[in-house]
Amino acid sequence: QVRFEESGGRSVQAGGSLRLSCVPAGGTLSIGSYHMAWFRQAPGKEREFVAALTWNGSDKRYSDSVKGRFTISRDNRKNTVYLQMNSLKPEDTAVYCCSVRYGSVWSPNSCGPGTQVTVSS
Repeated sequence: QVRFEESGGRSVQAGGSLRLSCVPAGGTLSIGSYHMAWFRQAPGKEREFVAALTWNGSDKRYSDSVKGRFTISRDNRKNTVYLQMNSLKPEDTAVYCCSVRYGSVWSPNSCGPGTQVTVSS
């Protein structure tokens, strides 16, 4: 399955902002025709959906926990998907990873290695 390289995660204080980036590892995929999503996984928890957008960015969906604070976007010319994270909360602490939509499934279906976001209070 395709792998991605996520970056931009680091430790921040509550209320801060981060911008995450995601590109296909090794240039193995041109994302321009695919819906993309961000997921996250906190220690001891299941991977959870964060945000998704259509291949052209015309439709975006967010989990209730991040709606109004996070913004997903993409630049198909740069083969990159972004996640702008504002008003961060300690409960946003997790490994963040991205996936591509193949038919009815998101691939990959697990987070790893992803990029670590740690929010301190």
